[in-house]
Amino acid sequence: MSQRLQTPDRIEADYTVETSVDPRQAVDVMAGEQSSGTFVAIPGETPELKARSAARVEAFEAIGTAASPSLPGAMETGDPITIARVTLSWPLANIGASLPNLVATVAGNLFELKQFSGLRIEDIRLPAAFGDAYPGPRFGVAKTRELVGVHGRPIIGTIIKPSVGFGAEETAQLTRTLIEADLDFIKDDELQSDGPSCPFEDRAQAVMRVINNHAERSGRKPMFAFNITGDLDQMRRRHDLVLELGGTCVMASLNSVGLVGMIEVGRHSQLPIHAHRNGWGYLSRHPMLGWSYVAWQKIWRLAGADHMHVNGLSNKFCESDDSVIASAAACLTPLFADKPCLAMPVFSSGQTVTQPPETFARLGSADLIYAAGGGIMAHPDGPAAGAASLRQSWQAAIEGVPLATAAASNNELSRALEASAS
Repeated sequence: MSQRLQTPDRIEADYTVETSVDPRQAVDVMAGEQSSGTFVAIPGETPELKARSAARVEAFEAIGTAASPSLPGAMETGDPITIARVTLSWPLANIGASLPNLVATVAGNLFELKQFSGLRIEDIRLPAAFGDAYPGPRFGVAKTRELVGVHGRPIIGTIIKPSVGFGAEETAQLTRTLIEADLDFIKDDELQSDGPSCPFEDRAQAVMRVINNHAERSGRKPMFAFNITGDLDQMRRRHDLVLELGGTCVMASLNSVGLVGMIEVGRHSQLPIHAHRNGWGYLSRHPMLGWSYVAWQKIWRLAGADHMHVNGLSNKFCESDDSVIASAAACLTPLFADKPCLAMPVFSSGQTVTQPPETFARLGSADLIYAAGGGIMAHPDGPAAGAASLRQSWQAAIEGVPLATAAASNNELSRALEASAS
């Protein structure tokens, strides 16, 4: 299906669908269910109303067949199961520039329609009115780099581990070790929030004492993403505390706080928002159900996410490298001509010195956060050497120098490669 030009007054969504029903008939049902129609003809749905409000099938392309239904519960007609790509569009006037109602429209009841044994959202295109209605990332790539003071290479970071179990002072002590290792970025694990053994306020105060003291001595302030995930009022209060203490980043778990929660945090925040996608697998792991990241990340960027997790190459999870690169490239692709809304992709999940060359070659950009846990902490010469080895690997990748060649003049990289091979 060729790339379509977006119209100023219509919302468009691309889907991959699977059905044993006549596919064009099934797609018509899909369009009706998500706009003016229902499962039977109704008197009020006049031709005039349809012309004004009905969803349109803008494109249809059969791309293959399936040997058996991908998902249970679909109608079984005995006819071949067709896989098709389809584009639907809706008039902006149906819902206005509302992200919550956009999701209800493009991803509502259609997943339950019995005509389909598979349905996945591949992409969405939005009228400029959405860019006018929502702030989008306020910091994104450029302002995040300014805050961290890193240009020309990825921001190198890590995660506080153990994920949970440390108290506030233990977290601060580990933070001291990490910033003395010359890391650019540190984040709470998504499991660390505001438990009785590590209250948010105590953790934020202890960690920021360490960071502010380091900044006074060195003139450089690493970015720490504090996990503010919680109820709306809690998130606002936690953000305000981090801001008051001199912090430079907050983090929220997207699937936990929900779209409205993220929108409100985005409107309130005076700091970059590090958006964690934990739970992404239940929206995406089956190839014939849910969302592609290309579509999904657009909604959260508009809501205000400055950094978006995209997994990493040769990761510890199930996602393919092709999917990771497509996700990262999507975050760096403008949403609107006059409002780019770029978010900085965050590579993580089993990242070491070995992945930067391919990551840079395939993405074609160093505008990313490269977060490694074991890749830093497990370096045989300690975390400072681990952080140095990652910077050396990325410098080699950007300059097009093979890792083995770079390792000959960089002991930290050489030792990291030896450890990864053992």
